[in-house]
Amino acid sequence: MRFGFHLFAGMMAVTAAFNAGSMPARAAELVMLERAGCEWCAKWDAAVALLYPESEEGKRAPLRRVDILRPLPEDLAGIKLGKFTPTFILMEDGEELGRIRGYPGERAFWDRLRQLLAKLPPNDKESS
Repeated sequence: MRFGFHLFAGMMAVTAAFNAGSMPARAAELVMLERAGCEWCAKWDAAVALLYPESEEGKRAPLRRVDILRPLPEDLAGIKLGKFTPTFILMEDGEELGRIRGYPGERAFWDRLRQLLAKLPPNDKESS
């Protein structure tokens, strides 16, 4: 039953995020390339999706989900899609800073994400 709740909550996050897929790039954001039926996307949803927006990482680089089976938003037209979903791309001001291909598990995901976020310039909170 617990898995069912996480799956439902993850699907709700997916639905809300699909609506955000056409939003223009923000200063820093984490773009998640996904597709329907992706088993590893579902695993990420179950383990991370609900935690991400409230995490320090999520506040630093809000998540933007993009379905690779739909036309890419104009501001992402220059990125390479690759073969694997999910793929997480750290973007800043429309430029790719790095990516995580696939979902390597919860702990490895957070570790790799922190390594990517280290490429961002310090934000106001960090520099004060």
